[in-house]
Amino acid sequence: MDKLPVIYLTINDDEETGLDAISLVDSPAIEREFLAFNKQHKFSLNEEKRIVSGAAMVADYPIYRKDEEGREYYVVFDAESIRKIAYRFMKEGKTNATNLDHETPVDGVFMFESFLIDETKPTPKGFDKLTNGSWFVSYKVDNDEVWKQVKDGTFKGFSVEGVFSESRKMDVDKMIIEEIEKALSS
Repeated sequence: MDKLPVIYLTINDDEETGLDAISLVDSPAIEREFLAFNKQHKFSLNEEKRIVSGAAMVADYPIYRKDEEGREYYVVFDAESIRKIAYRFMKEGKTNATNLDHETPVDGVFMFESFLIDETKPTPKGFDKLTNGSWFVSYKVDNDEVWKQVKDGTFKGFSVEGVFSESRKMDVDKMIIEEIEKALSS
């Protein structure tokens, strides 16, 4: 049976690791798309609020990766690592650190809401399957071009960008990981 490394990522107390930005992307690695809201909780051309909300990070979700040498592996962020990442991101005032597809910095898109999923608190409708410790965010999109791209489906979700350190590593049967992905995605 094929075994693949599963690497748990975190940040350290130093300034060499941490989250640099949150990107709007067409295919989020966490396989969860955001929702775009107006008063009716769907797209509308009248009185748009221009808000997108969704998961920035999903606790314990294995994210498939393949490096330049063709090596396959998964990365995972546990609830504690996500908490540390979210706290530092907010503490450092990076709510405007937004880009498009991990390339183009963009103005007029900023985070205004952020919280960690906790089973003792209500979870936003449509996101009730997020695991405890997942990071939920909402962004206001004042940039007309970016809003047009959200509406036309160019951007469908969030993806985090940063420098992380390895907290632990294990080899796991590929089939088991695929079953975990399926269970957490449904």
